[in-house]
Amino acid sequence: MDTQKNNINKVSVEIFNEEYVVKGSENPEYITMLASYVDRRMNMIKQRNPNLSTTKVAVLTSLNLADELNKLQEDYDELVKKLEEEKKNRMG
Repeated sequence: MDTQKNNINKVSVEIFNEEYVVKGSENPEYITMLASYVDRRMNMIKQRNPNLSTTKVAVLTSLNLADELNKLQEDYDELVKKLEEEKKNRMG
């Protein structure tokens, strides 16, 4: 069993020029990777819309990431459905 999951890690990350200390049971490299991804996405939004406040950049980034997550969830659900149908067809 992975004992790393039971430990709480504190990781210092920078997102959109702000320092955050993130606590979590995930490994520090994973937390850092997520922070870097969010930072890149926020900077992309700011680059396209230079007059937006940090709050608006954060909200638009959140909406974009929620859209991405929702589409991936729909794709996943569709794949699971197809796999279940295929399994039924093989058995019956």
